[in-house]
Amino acid sequence: MGRFLYRSLEQGIAEEIEQGRWQPGDRLPSIRALVQTHGLSKTTVMHALNRLEARGLIESRPKAGFFVRAQYKPMKVVVPPVPEAPAPVPVSVNAVTQELMCRSAAFDISPSAGMRDPLTPGLLQLNRTVARELRRQKGLHQYYDEPAGSQQLREVLARRYKRQGCQVEAEDFTITAGCQQALCFVLMTLCQRGDLVAVESPGFYGVLQLLEALGLKALEIPSDPQTGMDLDVLAQVAEQWPVKACVVTPSYATPTGALMPLENRKRLLALAEQHDFHIVEDDIYRELAFDHPVSPLQGLDRTGRVLLCGSISKTLSRDVRVGWVISRQWQPEIQRLKLVTSLATSRYVQQGLAAFIEEGGYDRHLRRYVPNLQAQRDELIRFVQNEWQVPCVTPVPQGGLTLWLQLPEQIDSMKVYARARERDVLITPGALFTATNQFRNCLRVSYAHPWSDERIQALQALGGILQDAQVA
Repeated sequence: MGRFLYRSLEQGIAEEIEQGRWQPGDRLPSIRALVQTHGLSKTTVMHALNRLEARGLIESRPKAGFFVRAQYKPMKVVVPPVPEAPAPVPVSVNAVTQELMCRSAAFDISPSAGMRDPLTPGLLQLNRTVARELRRQKGLHQYYDEPAGSQQLREVLARRYKRQGCQVEAEDFTITAGCQQALCFVLMTLCQRGDLVAVESPGFYGVLQLLEALGLKALEIPSDPQTGMDLDVLAQVAEQWPVKACVVTPSYATPTGALMPLENRKRLLALAEQHDFHIVEDDIYRELAFDHPVSPLQGLDRTGRVLLCGSISKTLSRDVRVGWVISRQWQPEIQRLKLVTSLATSRYVQQGLAAFIEEGGYDRHLRRYVPNLQAQRDELIRFVQNEWQVPCVTPVPQGGLTLWLQLPEQIDSMKVYARARERDVLITPGALFTATNQFRNCLRVSYAHPWSDERIQALQALGGILQDAQVA
């Protein structure tokens, strides 16, 4: 149980903040003082403090230490019990997941508002670039693109990933119709019906959909809101069960926004090597970092254990269905699956995207978009903490698109979803992020869109629904 000592320190400090011993703006004891007082290692103390910061209770100030956050109300942190080792479960995706996907706006709390959002400068430039490439196609309209995808796009992506620390070449890429198709091809390549796949819990419901469709079983590994997948539990599971693959989003995973630390990434690779399973890296949120850029997990891989799946759906446009798989070893099989399922992807869209990236449009877009996301995150947290009359735990993600809200136990977010839907307010209940009966009192809310009057009204309506659910 020694490895869970950080939980006791975290809970103790959280309770002291809630009870008023530490007021907003107060400086906490130094790391050295906490080490001496509690008899813990520096690593354990830092882990507890980092978890408190991720939940929005404290903040780190350079060369000054940790302080109780002044801008948010104190929150009661419920530390979950030490998890039991998970067992494999068949996946049956909730009908609500299907409904959310059919509404095509799972990241917008007010879908009707999105119809009136103006196009950003980046999307306007992308549209012009794609249209230009379409005009250049001429006789190529009568031919399919090669199975690997546009050579130009693969070269552009390879150069970009090289700058981000990956040892890749254009020949390692297969272009797909979005990241979901990339994940599907990879799971079909690595697994056979009945195989066991480790997944984050809570984790991306799109992965659960794929596991169900492919007849695979899920091993749900608890995921910390700050550091991601619990590797102690994964190690225990891998000793007990024949894990075939592990699907993980190391950078700003949905729904929690967790960012896996470097030492955890190295340990995950070591576990994959030790227990002979592959890692499927979902890389779609990594470039939405608010602080410093991070490298892909694939950049640390020297044995071919990691198959990276990426796209620009979350960073640029969900409507441009372009994704990719990076894998040298498995490329022939992935391309075979592409041929038998979709033949090819649009040549002019690929070349338009390649030109957009190569001409600097994509990076200019990110330089505008990411700071806006951070401001929208802050505004959402302030609203939740100051306007809603419902206590909740709100981890503070350092990138990505969503907040993961833990509500009082008596609130069932599936029932909240139904009531909110009647008012054209769209949330994602916590139960959708698991194949087991967990997270009923949690929900995901996105800050991917600007806070228009309609979206503010939707948040207000949601707050009222939650307040009614709390006293029901």
